[in-house]
Amino acid sequence: MTTDRARALDLDAYFARIGWTGERRPTVEVLRSVHRAHALGIPFENLDPVLGRAPSLALADLEAKLVRGERGGYCYEQNTLLSTALTALGFRITLLCARVLLGVAPGDVRPRTHMLMRAEVPGDPTPYLADVGFGADTSLLEPIPLVADVELHDVPRRHRLVHAPHDGPLELWKLQAKGVGGEWEDQYAFTLEPYQAPDYEVINWHIATNPRSPFRHQLYVQRTTPDAHLALMGRRLVETAADGTRKERELADGDEVLRVLAADFGIRLPEGTRLPE
Repeated sequence: MTTDRARALDLDAYFARIGWTGERRPTVEVLRSVHRAHALGIPFENLDPVLGRAPSLALADLEAKLVRGERGGYCYEQNTLLSTALTALGFRITLLCARVLLGVAPGDVRPRTHMLMRAEVPGDPTPYLADVGFGADTSLLEPIPLVADVELHDVPRRHRLVHAPHDGPLELWKLQAKGVGGEWEDQYAFTLEPYQAPDYEVINWHIATNPRSPFRHQLYVQRTTPDAHLALMGRRLVETAADGTRKERELADGDEVLRVLAADFGIRLPEGTRLPE
């Protein structure tokens, strides 16, 4: 992250969007509270790819969309925005890329497409993994120390990082989330190799436009609140309470989807927008 990009972000508008009012210093508590506020404040959504366009990752466009435009975004948008804000606050950020493991069938290998980051706090020897763009009811609500086998209770969720064997020269990490039954479930795997903005431009284009990409064809919208997690997949709306209980219903048509997006997710699209059937 460059200091020019960090200075370009309107921090006042960003913090107002996520409802954060803390002291603007690079401390562990600020890292945790900004991360949680962002995770609760800006929904995950892939409406641009579903509507036939690749989202812009330019900071001005992200600010117009996610901060001022009553919209959300997916990992490249969310984590670009958070990493820029954290850099402006004085944290040292290294962008990373992960291979998603959640929901993968045995033997399948997905490409590295998920954006996340390593955050360093001045004066603290322990780095943190930060990620507000995973888009699942098992995603991180707070950054997790980059230490193996130490459980994080990011209420109401639980996470840990573990090492995993692989053939590469760099240490492989896996993020795991604790399921309702107490079992640890793999979320994604990553190394600490740094990635740069042009890398995500290529990955973003692939995810948004490849005819085989699930993000191109099906709507995925997520919103976490202090009490529950809402997920809209196509027309199926799922509400998961903190205790793991779920309520599901099928929405009738695209018009109801648009109403639910506005009422339940805080996402408002331009007048006249029609979703693909």
